[in-house]
Amino acid sequence: MVSQRREDWKTLSGLDLELQSTAKTLAELQISEDQLGDAGSPPYTRGIHSTMYRSRLWTMRQYAGFSSAKATNERFKLLLERGQKGLSVAFDLPTQLGLDADDEMSLGEVGKVGVSISSLSDMRQLMDGIPLDKVSTSMTINAPAMVLLAMYIAVAEEQGVPPNQVLGTIQNDILKEYIARGTYVFPPAQSMRLITDIFEYCSTNVPRWNTISISGYHIREAGSTAVQEVAFTLANALAYVEAAVEKGLDVDSFAPRLSFFFNCHNDFFEEAAKFRAARTLWYELMSERYSPNNPKSSMLRFHTQVAGVSLTAQQPLNNIARVTIQALAAVCGGTQSLHTNSYDEALGLPTEKSATVALRTQQIIAEESGAADVVDPLGGSYHVEALTKQIHDLALEQILKIESLGGALKAIEQGWQQREIHNAAYQHLNDVESESRLIVGVNHGLMEDDTVTEVLKLDPTVGEEQCRRLAELRSTRDADLVSDCLDNVRNAAQSGDNLFPHVLHAVKNDCTLGEIIQAMKDVFGTWMAPSGF
Repeated sequence: MVSQRREDWKTLSGLDLELQSTAKTLAELQISEDQLGDAGSPPYTRGIHSTMYRSRLWTMRQYAGFSSAKATNERFKLLLERGQKGLSVAFDLPTQLGLDADDEMSLGEVGKVGVSISSLSDMRQLMDGIPLDKVSTSMTINAPAMVLLAMYIAVAEEQGVPPNQVLGTIQNDILKEYIARGTYVFPPAQSMRLITDIFEYCSTNVPRWNTISISGYHIREAGSTAVQEVAFTLANALAYVEAAVEKGLDVDSFAPRLSFFFNCHNDFFEEAAKFRAARTLWYELMSERYSPNNPKSSMLRFHTQVAGVSLTAQQPLNNIARVTIQALAAVCGGTQSLHTNSYDEALGLPTEKSATVALRTQQIIAEESGAADVVDPLGGSYHVEALTKQIHDLALEQILKIESLGGALKAIEQGWQQREIHNAAYQHLNDVESESRLIVGVNHGLMEDDTVTEVLKLDPTVGEEQCRRLAELRSTRDADLVSDCLDNVRNAAQSGDNLFPHVLHAVKNDCTLGEIIQAMKDVFGTWMAPSGF
């Protein structure tokens, strides 16, 4: 099938494209050499480290989690054995919603889209044999983030690793849940309180832990443009900073441990430019508004995952090419860590084979492509610099719009970001259906595909086994001590005391995830988005 050349040339996100950019100069973009700067120096457009990947490659952090803690532990060890450098935990839906595996609302969902973790015993099994002072772990968990981090710290202590030596990240980004993903539990104000409690506790007790990963990934997966991804993510980040400052925290006590999480889609140059623009914009916003003394407080450090929404069930092996392009764009854009999706993820959870191909893709980029051999390899290209400036300026406009609505939280309550994403997603769908945007295997390059793709089959008894483990736990623990621990959580929630020490004490005494979250619900209540968002 021969594609029809478009009359109106735009990036994937709708930014105008010129036919020829080589005749232009940076001066015509009103970009000086000082503004562009060097890697490792403000405004960090070219990267946050002066030598970037020459000194240290990005962390190859493959997202994994399914079925039981034992099965996921085996996958972690396989990936580490094959060269992965950090762990990234996918939790199942009940865990993300703060429900135990034996809750009636968990029926049929236990272990399906991630690992089931209901107790300290499960976390102990998940991390069995993995040295938590050497391997950093990222956990995609939001509403119950405090509880899962407390479990992780408790397991580390059992290994003899003190909290100040524990390495990793919790996502802990509730605002994007209200915007794009939906796994929130508590009302917005109470959710923000939990986040700042984590900031406060970890700044003193777990100083090497990244206390939040502010996520644009799910905003993009919901259908946003690249500009919206940057704008909404940074606006959320500013809301977290402001909440922490209002709580009385010094900006330099928590801002150096803020991290970000971005998507990387198919438009190679737009994506590389997006990361460069986000770094510059974050430096400017933090410097102008908070005047931090620690340079790391205004450095945007980020993890990237390639675009799950771009994967197609049709001709799934084509997804290897998509993932490679996206991963290369993330590297050229200066990511600090990277997850590459597996080619079969439009069909099911990754098999051992497809997960290995995904990891090998990163290793080939690192060792064979040359992209990691120089700093900011696309810097100075008129095309890339023009896109970087355009994304920077348009994203800033949207951040200012959000602030005119009262800030990220108020805008979310009005449904503004949600509607903007819906409009962008609708436009993209129209472009695909009208064939003005071609996707191979979907509306272009169609063919009968007889490729046999193995699909990972999960253990159907995992839910029953998790319920059995919980029943055994409840029958053998000290019920009075559990009751006291949960009362302490309720009291701290009511009084305004920092909740983290009480949650940590509770998990160490075998209170379950669902019980601790329910104790908080008793005080905080729950929240449902207004109809129509």
